[in-house]
Amino acid sequence: MVLLAGTMSAGIDGTWYDAHATFYGDMSGGETMKERTNLTLSQSAPTAPSELPTTQLWQHKQIPSSIRSSQLLPMIQKNLLSPPRSIFSFPTHVCPFHVSASSSVPHVESQHEKPNPPQSLSEAVSLFHRAVEDPDSVPSPSCCNSLINNLRKARNYDLLLSVYSKMVGACVFPNFISLSALIESFVNTQKPKSAFGVLGLMIKRGFSVNVYNVNLVLKGFCESGNFDNAMGLFCQMGRNSVLPDRFSYNTLLNGLCKGKRLVEARDLFEAMKAGNCSPNLVTFSVLIDGLCKNGQVEEGLDLFEEMVKNGLDADAVVYSTLINAFCNNGDIERGKELFNEMLEKQVTPNVVTYSCLMHALCKQGKWKEGSEMLNIMTASGVNPDVVAYTVLADGLGKNGRASDAIKVLDLMLKIGEEPNNLTYNVIINGLCKEGLLDDALRILEMMVKKGKKPDVFTYSTLLKGLCGVGKIDEAMDLWNLLLSNEFHVKPDVFTFNFLIQGLCKERRVNDARRIYSTMVKRGFPGNIVTYNILIEGYLNVGKLTKALELWKDAVDLGFSPNSMTSCVMINGLCKMQMLSIAKGLFNKKRASGIRPAVSDYNALMASLCREGSLEQARNLFQEMRNVNLDPDVVSFNILIDETLKAGDIKSSKELLLEMVNMGLVPDSITFSILINRYSKLGQLDEAMSLYEKMVSCGHVPDAVLFDSLLKSYSIKGETKKIISLLQQMADKGVVLDSKITSTILACLCNIKEDLDIKKILPKFSQHTSKGASIKCSDLLMKLNKVHPELQLFVAR
Repeated sequence: MVLLAGTMSAGIDGTWYDAHATFYGDMSGGETMKERTNLTLSQSAPTAPSELPTTQLWQHKQIPSSIRSSQLLPMIQKNLLSPPRSIFSFPTHVCPFHVSASSSVPHVESQHEKPNPPQSLSEAVSLFHRAVEDPDSVPSPSCCNSLINNLRKARNYDLLLSVYSKMVGACVFPNFISLSALIESFVNTQKPKSAFGVLGLMIKRGFSVNVYNVNLVLKGFCESGNFDNAMGLFCQMGRNSVLPDRFSYNTLLNGLCKGKRLVEARDLFEAMKAGNCSPNLVTFSVLIDGLCKNGQVEEGLDLFEEMVKNGLDADAVVYSTLINAFCNNGDIERGKELFNEMLEKQVTPNVVTYSCLMHALCKQGKWKEGSEMLNIMTASGVNPDVVAYTVLADGLGKNGRASDAIKVLDLMLKIGEEPNNLTYNVIINGLCKEGLLDDALRILEMMVKKGKKPDVFTYSTLLKGLCGVGKIDEAMDLWNLLLSNEFHVKPDVFTFNFLIQGLCKERRVNDARRIYSTMVKRGFPGNIVTYNILIEGYLNVGKLTKALELWKDAVDLGFSPNSMTSCVMINGLCKMQMLSIAKGLFNKKRASGIRPAVSDYNALMASLCREGSLEQARNLFQEMRNVNLDPDVVSFNILIDETLKAGDIKSSKELLLEMVNMGLVPDSITFSILINRYSKLGQLDEAMSLYEKMVSCGHVPDAVLFDSLLKSYSIKGETKKIISLLQQMADKGVVLDSKITSTILACLCNIKEDLDIKKILPKFSQHTSKGASIKCSDLLMKLNKVHPELQLFVAR
């Protein structure tokens, strides 16, 4: 990272770094590059181990292992019911700077020069105020100007403006440095027009305005979004014998790029090249970043190549910007090529570079490569920061590897890298997605003990998790707590939507409508997502009239039904066996000039397949290709499943090959479909080969898949394979419901005729009658106690 000390204080470099914000926009709270750079330079973090630890986080003393989701409200009320106290930290020193007449920017003074302590400065201001009130003891101009300068050094701009006002009121005239300080104060208090007025005052007082002062005002206009004023001031510079320098161009370029006025930015860039100021690394970096953020990645790459031709060496920031842009566009291979080019040119990647790649890899389901990137980073001497660890934890959680995300948290605590709220939130989210609410609550407890305040995202995630596992009553209790006056976190539109969705999933549409009414009363009008959820809920319970009324209400309130709305309607109509009406809605959408979305085609294809109309589904699939609409993984999954169901193995393999050739990665559902269908067709060797590939790709087989394999092996009398599968299920922590438990016991009965299941089944049946479940390892332990000769127990 090149630190450009020559630019103006908190000026172009500060905003330039801000323009290089980190990559994950789907997660709130990421630091900017500037913050990340400061962290890297100012902290000597311990080197992380080269591999993630295998130790589970639950071994930490601060996490009680007995927490259950039923203890949610008491735990939250005990720890979090009191409103949060505001905590402010004030700097104990400041780094002052002086103005050089020969430069357009301030320079950082020596760290050995110590500014006045805050107490002395406060006393000086108090003395000043007392003095100006006494006409006989007005302080001298040198004292007043010195006080103004010291306040500028301390960056106490509000107090500086107050002192200036009193000073002028006492007829003490400011010198050039005080007026410069006044400009800086107005700029840093977001009053650029007042700063511009000071330029006029300078001229009126007989001072020569220099480029430094104008650059400050330019910065102020750009930061406040007054780009027209900034352009006007820039054009006036040459007319008033103040020639713009490189920092003037870079400041305005940065502002225009941030304001997405890229046409003007490109024109300014061309004017800069034609003039006396040649673009430097900052110039190219700002413009490349602006283009990439606007989706013009190829143009950004062209500019990068122009920069190299001009003899400028790209640094880690420029490479990271391009890598991030390509990865966000899904072109991770181009991102890797640039990464390798960095290494070849001996440009050291920084923590942002690695984090961009980790995020992209995890986003594509390549969590193993993402984890390896962390090891490469530490082996290269780059210390991962909290953002890098959080990116990996989030990626693991979203790929069904919440247990590995916990290991990342464990590693952070071990090496002393403090997790932030976002770190805890992404891990809680990953655990909730996998239905591991008890573990999520342990992390919440730990988060509170570490002094972090859970936010609305934390509680919304927990509420969604509770709804996901069918614990609606507990979700309602949490929602009521969030609505209470004494609780410090208030629900937002996402919280309401999650609860409404959970209620609709349980077919409690009347309760969902009541929650919506409360939502509106509390000032949340909802959004189109809210209406889509409610419409789908009513369709699922067969209330088409109510669903259509909601659609009309949404339109009347100004919400525009989106592609998901029509998809929900089409899908709901298909489920209600109203395929002809669904087709009519689909055709009406197409006739109105609106191209149906992939999800619309998928809903119709799935419905046709359920009716056994495979050929019609194939025709729709081909139509989708004809209108240049690329099928997604779901499209292929629907057809592969129905093709295999019809016994057409050849066509299913062709579809799978076509899917891969399109660059689509088979997901866990793809593998589950193939394994289930091959098992039922008696092709167990093919099924097991796919199972092993599924596991090697990082996908977690579910209970339904194991159920299919167990039944197939039982039919063939493959005792060893059944025992092996059961042990794998226990190792993977598979949770069993009553259906797969019955399958397991039936398989074991076929193996051992005198199996005494009465000693195991009654307790389990009583357990599942409450809607709960049991871990496979727990069931095997119970079976092993009764029949140790089966050797079912897996040591843990």
